[in-house]
Amino acid sequence: MARKSRKPAVTTQSRKQVRAEQPLPFGRTNYLVFGVGLLAVILGFITLALGSDTLAPILLVAGYCIIIPVAIILKDKRKESKEETSGG
Repeated sequence: MARKSRKPAVTTQSRKQVRAEQPLPFGRTNYLVFGVGLLAVILGFITLALGSDTLAPILLVAGYCIIIPVAIILKDKRKESKEETSGG
């Protein structure tokens, strides 16, 4: 029978240290763009309720398909330059 290799036990303190070292995935710019996308979606539903046949779909598609995905994909250039200079 083959022996199972044992991994060192990870304490809760070391897990907390790992989590504390990781930067937040979203920056201020991401949240602002996401807010604009959310506002576009809300305005799209409001105009839809008011009976708009052209503006509502444009706002909804722009919010859901363009603005919110851009907010998720967008990377902060300042964070990238700090990571490059720190060697991370």
